[in-house]
Amino acid sequence: MSILVVDVGTSGVRAAVVHPDASVVHVHHVPVLPDTPFPGLVEFDATALAAAVSGVAARSLAAGGPVEAVGIADQRASTIVWDRSTGVPVAPGIGWQDLRTVGTCLELQGRGIRVPPNASATKVAAILDQVDPDRGRAERGELAFGTVDTWVAWVLSGGALHVTDASNAGITGLLHADGTGWSPAVLEALNIPEAVLPTIVDSSGAVGEAGTLPGAPPIAGLAGDQQASLIGQGCTRPGQAKATFGTGGMLDQCLGPARPAATVRGPAGTIPIIAWRRGATTTWGIEAVMLSAGTCVEWLRDDLGIVTDAAESAALASQCEDSGDVWFVPALLGLGTPVWDFGARGTLTGLTRGTGRPELARAVLEGVAHRGADLLEAAEADSGLPIAALRVDGGMSSNPVFTRALAEACGRPVEISPVVEATTLGAAFLAGMAVGTWSDEDEVADTWAPRTVVEPIRTAAQRAADRSRWLEARSRAERTIPELSGLDF
Repeated sequence: MSILVVDVGTSGVRAAVVHPDASVVHVHHVPVLPDTPFPGLVEFDATALAAAVSGVAARSLAAGGPVEAVGIADQRASTIVWDRSTGVPVAPGIGWQDLRTVGTCLELQGRGIRVPPNASATKVAAILDQVDPDRGRAERGELAFGTVDTWVAWVLSGGALHVTDASNAGITGLLHADGTGWSPAVLEALNIPEAVLPTIVDSSGAVGEAGTLPGAPPIAGLAGDQQASLIGQGCTRPGQAKATFGTGGMLDQCLGPARPAATVRGPAGTIPIIAWRRGATTTWGIEAVMLSAGTCVEWLRDDLGIVTDAAESAALASQCEDSGDVWFVPALLGLGTPVWDFGARGTLTGLTRGTGRPELARAVLEGVAHRGADLLEAAEADSGLPIAALRVDGGMSSNPVFTRALAEACGRPVEISPVVEATTLGAAFLAGMAVGTWSDEDEVADTWAPRTVVEPIRTAAQRAADRSRWLEARSRAERTIPELSGLDF
């Protein structure tokens, strides 16, 4: 039988029905946009999010009929605190991009605790400082904290479930490095009572009924968006990797049961993650991060007016054979893996009087591709596992000039996902393994059928020359704002 998936992104909520042949049908989407009341602050209306979840889930079920189970995929680390008795949020949700707690993160570093500002930990403390400064309500269990997966499970279960899965818990900054449970040291440092925290459950396994939905199907799969995309692209065997190129870019590699040696960040700049947990067995991974990907195409469209829509960037870039030795570094928000330089800024080098719109568009797409190669090289260095081919989803996976440039920069085949957003498939696979739709991770791996494969055609010498030129440009982008470059989380 089929699986209902609720997939909550940064800008909207999508529901779909996934059949046992891994086809995705009856898709319904509602935009739920975050708000930026001041620079650096990102908030969202959790009540509106709940209404959107219920609405799209009901519509997909009405179109697709009964389902065997429900899977949930979500934007990670975004933080909600609500009243347990009423189910009403006590403050606006704080989005994962929010930077209001940078000072707290730096203060914690001085005490030997490393928590990045995009994690949930300091966001929970900030909300509690606002609504429950003495922590009385939290200590009495009157308040509940959750990431978005927790909130969706609460909403669909009518308040019966207060849970999070291991993949989401691992991104909160509140978990032990070995994934065994919440960290008393971090909770004490931020004055977060354990009574507000959800129960950590398997990513694949029935945890309770979605009692607000017709038939009350079990909620049986939960995962953060990048981990869901990893599973959705069949990367369930050690060494397999996917990259998602949306607004930013994330490359995730499956490691298997062995936990990464690094607890915070590997030597090449990757971050250890819990990929998923099933049958109380944890599968680990690493993640490499690009802060600006599709944002760069939006810059061409919205700020420079070089293209009228994102799709036009491919047609425009195709008007020239190469960028004319123009190199673009997509550091509009700094650089993530491998250098982690928040003071780096976007850079164009090699401009001449002959540089035109096509060359500029191609340079931007190739620059994002070279950042993709950065991520791949860092993952291989930190994991010690070769990546034979890179699987790709996200909005930029539909751009043929970009995917060609990515294959050439990486020197590996690029396999394009059959669905633009593989998160939905990943959540379905997790729920489906719990109820027998798919037997195990090996069967999930065997479902992979790329829409197309882009093979690199340039020689190793040509690739090395291009990488050298681009890395030279990247070095010029670094430390543009030294004060920000000195920050490290």
